[in-house]
Amino acid sequence: MNNKKIGFIGFGLIGGSIAKALKKNNNVHLIAYDYTNSLNTSEAHNDLVQAKSEGILDNITSSLKDDFSDCQVVFLCAPVLANIDYLPILKEILNPDCIITDVGSVKGNIHNKVEELGLGKQFIGGHPMTGSEKTGYQNSYSMLLENAYYILTPTKEVSPSMVEVMLELVKTMGSIPVILDATEHDIITAAISHVPHIIAAQLVNLVKESDDSKEHMRALAAGGFKDITRIASSSPTVWQNISLSNAKCIKKLLDRYIETLKEASDALSNMDGSYLYNMFDEAGEYRNSIPNKSIGLMKKTYELYIDIVDEAGSIASIATLLAANQISIKNIGIIHNREFEEGVLRIEFYDDNGLSCAISLLEMNNYNIYKR
Repeated sequence: MNNKKIGFIGFGLIGGSIAKALKKNNNVHLIAYDYTNSLNTSEAHNDLVQAKSEGILDNITSSLKDDFSDCQVVFLCAPVLANIDYLPILKEILNPDCIITDVGSVKGNIHNKVEELGLGKQFIGGHPMTGSEKTGYQNSYSMLLENAYYILTPTKEVSPSMVEVMLELVKTMGSIPVILDATEHDIITAAISHVPHIIAAQLVNLVKESDDSKEHMRALAAGGFKDITRIASSSPTVWQNISLSNAKCIKKLLDRYIETLKEASDALSNMDGSYLYNMFDEAGEYRNSIPNKSIGLMKKTYELYIDIVDEAGSIASIATLLAANQISIKNIGIIHNREFEEGVLRIEFYDDNGLSCAISLLEMNNYNIYKR
């Protein structure tokens, strides 16, 4: 992958993380398009300037025609619908040997546009199945791609050699490449990512609209509620784009989900204990069988829960112990609503290695650990 010139259109959380991962593991020349114009002081422009000052970007350009024509790979990292708008422009300026890829979580619409424009020989759809509720380059980091599935959806016309280039690029990011058909991809992501985001958002809105004037629901919400609704904090622009782009698959699955909710509602009306037991039992059994990896954009959290005594310095002692052993903490906090949880203190780590080391260290020091 050395000496390749790679272009970026869109440089937020995903684009920035890909760039950092590529720069970390390869000798590559990275360039990003500044759609805001170089004189603009917008957040997007400032992000690019920051990335260049950090040595992540080698160049920033406001002219795709002048500076992208000799790229070997171009990553489209803008919102899903915006990525499609750039395809006609890129067709006119890119070398036919340049690979065009994207990072959108919907593949059908961009593949349709690629076919319409005759770009099938150089397009390989991409979807890194990772992310965060946070957005923007300032929240990007190379480890975001580490051990995450990275879906590739090559067209039928693209050459095996181009597919091999993308497979190698994905591997150098630390990700796990998986090749899927674009249609199959959209059905899968609708089920495990897109529909859950809609459910989470509407569940949060239900609680908001059902709360009393003293906002007791909001004050007491924690534990299971915050776990299953965490993704409702994701970018509304991104998820508006995704929902509209994969509307057919999402609606089909959402309608089926609504039917299952009606069945649960009927079971409550009929006091049908057998149905309710089987519902929870089957769901729990299947949930427990899911591999312990990131799924869709619901990224795995590396966390543990721990009992601590209620006295001054108890949290500081744990933080000091972890720091003295070079274990970095991503987040730490007291759990006030523990209806569905054990452990007073929640500690989140950046990766599985940090979590494993922390568990061993804390258990050696006689702390009671509760693993999720």
